[in-house]
Amino acid sequence: MSNSSSKTINPPSKPPFSSKFTPKISPKLSPLPLPLKPIYKFHLKIQSSLSPDPQNPRRPLNLISILTALPDWADAVQEKGMRKKRVLYNHESWAEHRSSLRHVRHLLSSLSSRVIVSLLPPVLFFTSVAVIVSGYNTAVTLDLLPEFFPVLRASSLPYQLTAPALALLLVFRTEASYSRYEEGRQAWTKIIGGASELAREVIAYVDDFNDGIMKRSLLQYIMAFPIALKCHLLSDSDVRRDLQSVLEADDLAVVLSSKHRPQCIIQFISQSLQMLSLENQKRIALDSKLSRFHDGISVCEQIVGTPIPLSYTRLTSRFLVLWHLTLPVILWDDCHWIVVPATFISAASLFCIEEVGVLIEEPFPMLALDALCKVLCTNIQEAITVQKAVKIRVNAKKKTYQYNEHSTNGWPASSVDKT
Repeated sequence: MSNSSSKTINPPSKPPFSSKFTPKISPKLSPLPLPLKPIYKFHLKIQSSLSPDPQNPRRPLNLISILTALPDWADAVQEKGMRKKRVLYNHESWAEHRSSLRHVRHLLSSLSSRVIVSLLPPVLFFTSVAVIVSGYNTAVTLDLLPEFFPVLRASSLPYQLTAPALALLLVFRTEASYSRYEEGRQAWTKIIGGASELAREVIAYVDDFNDGIMKRSLLQYIMAFPIALKCHLLSDSDVRRDLQSVLEADDLAVVLSSKHRPQCIIQFISQSLQMLSLENQKRIALDSKLSRFHDGISVCEQIVGTPIPLSYTRLTSRFLVLWHLTLPVILWDDCHWIVVPATFISAASLFCIEEVGVLIEEPFPMLALDALCKVLCTNIQEAITVQKAVKIRVNAKKKTYQYNEHSTNGWPASSVDKT
């Protein structure tokens, strides 16, 4: 073999073309791997003009949420109206109430009525059913559908027979609800009257010199009891805000820590009565007034806890639903497309009566409880203010007529009688 063939060629340690420049990769940038297949993602976002609420996240839109949007809105308007504060009527309010223009005013304010707003879902539903039935019957009549599709019609005799039963059912339902409203109103009348009477006797019997501090605290407890009971009966009530202007901070802390706040305030009143420097007979008379508070609590809790029998309410609702579902079929032969406004008027009127019965079934949101509590506090504070002036005036009269001579009929003797 030749020398050239025996030589081995070693590869060069460095490439023939090299550069001293070394590329630097910024630490902020990193090469991204390319996907094997293109991935397309489409995100559908519905923007709202309202700011997002972290406590109430948005629910994804679907068919159920779209169908329940109107009922949810109507229920929200209704609950907002239930939390609205009522006012006590005065002379101006009664004059406006019986005004001859009240019908026009009530008609113009129909769209702002929570009763009417709460009826939009059922009324629109039954009106839509009437439109569908009318459109179907019209298509069958004009031979737009095959011959085997029948016209939806029926005799009106069943409706004539069941109309009195529906009327009586609605009347009894509304009457039962109004009786609960009246019972709640009478219970609160007795509570406010008992609190006023107890405060009057405390102001008259308790001495300011010996029991001035305890007397002031006792009157605060009496003013706080209706407020605590009102917050106990109504939902979404701020007990701390309503009682902080009536009770002291330490007393308020004890009341807020209690599960049954009206009963806790009754305990404050009862213990305060035992610490007064009173005769035993007067103390017993004052303590007996607390029975009105206990009776008021039991009556109010019974009204809130026991509604009208649910079978009665369900029967009324089912009767109304079946009535209006079949109403377009019954009226088609006589009214044709007029069944649409006829169904709308019937559903709006009958469901409105039933809705009023449901609203007044819980009477306490309908009563002006905040105004009643405010009037009681104002009257007690005014009685405390004028107590000294009245007492001074009565004592002055007593001294004036103490040594006067009186005739046999009880009147002061005249100058002619004295001579």
